[in-house]
Amino acid sequence: MLLLDEYDVPLAKASEKGYYSEMLDVVKGVMQVIKDNDALKFAVITGCLRIAKESIFTGANNFVSDTASDTRLDKFFGFTQPEVDHLLQETDLAGHAAETKEWYDGYRFGRFEVYCPWDVVNHVSRLLLDPGAKPMGYWKNSSDNAIIRTFLDFSGETITQKMETLLSGGSIVQNIKEDLTYDYLNSSEENLWSILYLTGYLTGAETESSGAPLHDGCFTLKIPNLEVRESFETTIRTWFEDSARQADRNALFAAIWNGDAETATEEMTKLLRKTISYHDYREDFYHAFFAGLFAGAGYVVESNGEHGEGRSDIVVKDYAGDRAAVFEVKYAKLKANLDKDCSRAIGQIDEKMYAEELEEDYAQVICYGIAFFKKRCLIRKKS
Repeated sequence: MLLLDEYDVPLAKASEKGYYSEMLDVVKGVMQVIKDNDALKFAVITGCLRIAKESIFTGANNFVSDTASDTRLDKFFGFTQPEVDHLLQETDLAGHAAETKEWYDGYRFGRFEVYCPWDVVNHVSRLLLDPGAKPMGYWKNSSDNAIIRTFLDFSGETITQKMETLLSGGSIVQNIKEDLTYDYLNSSEENLWSILYLTGYLTGAETESSGAPLHDGCFTLKIPNLEVRESFETTIRTWFEDSARQADRNALFAAIWNGDAETATEEMTKLLRKTISYHDYREDFYHAFFAGLFAGAGYVVESNGEHGEGRSDIVVKDYAGDRAAVFEVKYAKLKANLDKDCSRAIGQIDEKMYAEELEEDYAQVICYGIAFFKKRCLIRKKS
């Protein structure tokens, strides 16, 4: 009996690194074990992509293939709700049912919604050792998020909008190709969504909640749970930080040091337009975003440091230029509040005297109030 798990992982890695055809030959050689083998009773082979599509199984024509949308074995791809309830009761952890569902449930196979077994077992084991343990990502630590990064590098305006919808807890309708192979991954946007579905980063939503009947091959897709959403957010943040570092920020820096708040606002807005939005915008998101722009360019950046009678949000120091810039960052809850919140930020700089200490050490100290609202910002210089 042959049990071969994740047969296509070498092919995925080879596709990423550029030696797909060579690895295809290697895997074909390995698969000879299932051809004309009198000692073989049966074989079970698993992977993200449909085995019938790859040419590595030439001569083995008796496969029965089950995908995420098939119903024959749907409830066996993960733990069902009754199974998780039973496990939590037997381990006296029933009080953790809600968090376990929120983090690790949501994968739909055929007619069943199931939990990821790896996550549930690890979470329960950790809780038995430490009753105060918080949920964390176990699945993401055992897999490679390169697929999300590839997807983002391909990103255009349509993909960005759909990704924002998913990260906000919504769903999208996409045509899915279940007979896709890794060598066609980057050939179209449709293929990329298919890969995210087939690799478990997205899952099918219930048919009843998707509105009008869907055409054959179309699925209503969503992010299955908090663990996967965290993987998306972490990868997206890293991707944007890398993209921002590669972008030409000289116009932004020049405007900041020249006291040109209007140009600085325009340049900052251009960078914000390249981000992927979250439904839970917070000041700390913009704080880290803004600080990263300068830190990545070699400036000395202090965040929440002691200055004057309080803690300023961000101080950027340019030793060679004998100058420093103080930034107070606010998040406006409404677009109409941008101007008011910008003024409030400047008022805080004055009230807390953030610049006084720096003026002893630098020839030039410039102070700015910044207000953000989604992908918009307003920067104003303190007079």
